[in-house]
Amino acid sequence: MNPSLPIETQQLTKTYRLGFWLHRKVRALQDLTLRIEPGQVYGLLGPNGAGKSTTIKILMDLVRATSGRARIFGLSPTDQAARRLVGFLPENPAPYEYLTGREFLSLAGRMAGLGGRELDLRIEEVLGMTQMTRAASLQIRRYSKGMIQRISLAQAILHRPRLLILDEPTSGLDPIGRRDMRDLILSERDRGTTVLFCTHIIPDVEALCDRVAVLVGGRLEREGSVQELVSGQVPVMELILEGISAESLQSLGVPLQSTQALGARQLVRTGDRESQQLIRKVLEQGGKVTQVQPARFSLEDLFLRTIEEAKQAAVGGQIV
Repeated sequence: MNPSLPIETQQLTKTYRLGFWLHRKVRALQDLTLRIEPGQVYGLLGPNGAGKSTTIKILMDLVRATSGRARIFGLSPTDQAARRLVGFLPENPAPYEYLTGREFLSLAGRMAGLGGRELDLRIEEVLGMTQMTRAASLQIRRYSKGMIQRISLAQAILHRPRLLILDEPTSGLDPIGRRDMRDLILSERDRGTTVLFCTHIIPDVEALCDRVAVLVGGRLEREGSVQELVSGQVPVMELILEGISAESLQSLGVPLQSTQALGARQLVRTGDRESQQLIRKVLEQGGKVTQVQPARFSLEDLFLRTIEEAKQAAVGGQIV
């Protein structure tokens, strides 16, 4: 495996055994192969239970893979040297609540090998970066969820890691906090840090990520840049129709992707090829076509379509 790659996995699989006798097997991840290049913000996108957090837990050596391999800069996740290269923000951070924010960062910095004036200066720097300077002397038990998210991010970037792994980093943040988090992630990328960004919030992926992997049911269903994923889809046309009911539309025999009533009008999506056939049949029925335009295919459309296709293709098995 390539030691220059921040993250590389080959056929990574994780199966949990559940129940009193551990007879029930639950497959959380299946044959995941990824190559994340240096300096990227790479998004893991998927619904709840898709395998995103399991992937991160394997990379952080919190769980062991059932089969396959994972490497961080060519090193095993079990290697202490690999962990020193990584900053980690878990999905539900739980820093020790009776420490102040500054004390928590001091402890984290010493564990990462920092000390003395270098550590003191760096603590003040990351407190400013995460907008936590004024709350740094408060005990963490007095923090809101968003403040806990911010101080935990400060911990993750404190030792200037080469790889930053963020599991749902905008969870619990208000709109201003989400914007600040996005700005900080982009500034880390500009500094040369590689960022693995795990979320199900599609606007954050579109705003931040250089490349995206879509996981559904523990499998990699799509991978590429946002532009590649969206532009590679079959063209869709959007039509607004008058003088024809939804029931009549369904009886025309033209495949429709979606229909939506807009008062007395119908907003219809169909394939590019099918649109001409639909127009002809609507006119034959005495209806009117008031608008025809290409539909913008978004990452959200791709995400929902991928989930639906994966559900239809699934045969047996159970996913967590």
